[in-house]
Amino acid sequence: MSTVLETEEHQALRAAVAALGKRYGREYMTSLVSEGGHPRELWADAAKAGFLGVNLPEEYGGGGAGMAELSIVLEELGASGSPLLMMIVSPAICGTVISRFGTDEQKRQWLPGLADGSLTMAFGITEPDAGSNSHRITTTARRDGDDWLLTGRKVFVSGVDIADATLIVGRTEDARTGKLKACLFIVPRDTPGFGRNQIDMEVHAPEKQFELVLDDVRLPADALVGDEDAGLLQLFAGLNPERIMTAAFGIGMGRYALGRAVEYAKTRQVWKEPIGAHQAIAHPLAQAHIELELARLMMQKAARLYDAGDDFGAGEAANMAKYAAGEACVRAVDQAVHTLGGNGLTREYGLASLITGARVARIAPVSREMILNYISHQTLGLPKSY
Repeated sequence: MSTVLETEEHQALRAAVAALGKRYGREYMTSLVSEGGHPRELWADAAKAGFLGVNLPEEYGGGGAGMAELSIVLEELGASGSPLLMMIVSPAICGTVISRFGTDEQKRQWLPGLADGSLTMAFGITEPDAGSNSHRITTTARRDGDDWLLTGRKVFVSGVDIADATLIVGRTEDARTGKLKACLFIVPRDTPGFGRNQIDMEVHAPEKQFELVLDDVRLPADALVGDEDAGLLQLFAGLNPERIMTAAFGIGMGRYALGRAVEYAKTRQVWKEPIGAHQAIAHPLAQAHIELELARLMMQKAARLYDAGDDFGAGEAANMAKYAAGEACVRAVDQAVHTLGGNGLTREYGLASLITGARVARIAPVSREMILNYISHQTLGLPKSY
């Protein structure tokens, strides 16, 4: 892909991450899935190179850069066939929220470890009866002396089994109005009352998904992140990076699939010429490439706006980027499998399992329909239907 719009530093970062990803590749990830393992070696090497914490403050061991750089890391790892899903959660969501809103003690406790990969944090927001509607979240926190008691359930929480803590989105009661408001709490993994159950998924990924049960989980006062009255603002400060990084995940996956298909189309010969000479094969691959490039441009715009401190502008662009990347990823994977024909469904070529993975880019962390709702009423000014 063209990199002429990027700085020399960005191009160098992209090349370095691509080289690391190439050392691992798709086979590394598929073997982990079959063995039930985690990408600890790749995670450690990425951390050692400074890639994991490139967006975190330098004073806490990070790279002092932003989402533009972190999205490059995830995209290039994905393009090599070895994306790290927990990058979306640990440094992008949790690291961003703590670095922007955490207390000095919370920053000292968590950011150095998130930056060097020695600590990992999961993120719990989705509930069985509250998917896209965060106002229906029923996980609640109530004061008990100086402590908090947290009760509720979460679903589809990635990597809880390897995370040292989970950043939980709960709600507290406003003393003045009696209404519930969003708040964020850090819950260490071994906290009494904090249970987890693995969800049986058909998505082939080393990162496992969990249901969490919080049964009067007692937390100290300093488990609350940031200002109790600014929870919603803090929450969305973490969701914009999530959308940007999900776009990077989808673009990387699409690039990997497209690369395999192009390689195959150049060498597979049925008649006189390789199949890539036929427009029925060549044009859909060219279209997939264009769509991935366009999605990347919107992702870059979203990252730049976010890094510049424009949360509102970044929200719109991040939603658009996530939408565009999800659509481009699904089409690229589908066309790659179709290009290989029967070989596209074999374990040898490793593309078939991406069909399910690509669908995730359309569904999570926010569905394409909810993004269209957002653009409809926030950008176009159309009335809400919900």
